Amino acid sequence: MNDRVATRHILMLANRDFAEAMRVAAGLTIFGHQIALVFVDRIVEETPVNLEQAELLELCEIEPFSLVDDPNIERIDQSRLAELIAQTNYTITI
Repeated sequence: MNDRVATRHILMLANRDFAEAMRVAAGLTIFGHQIALVFVDRIVEETPVNLEQAELLELCEIEPFSLVDDPNIERIDQSRLAELIAQTNYTITI
């Protein structure tokens, strides 16, 4: 990686298409970016495509968060979300 390129901190807010948000988040790690992924409005269903993308997140060492109670994902509150936003260079919503 080029030493002159600073690590970017990117916040991915998964709102509509969870599988696509997980795929994009994992893909962004290729460039050395630090990714925070937050599921916004509902639990992540255990569909085959979501489970496949969750495995990809694990390989990329992305620990997702959720704004709602989800038995498989750490829940965060609005203040923790505000902290993540403050630490972020870019925010992407999918």
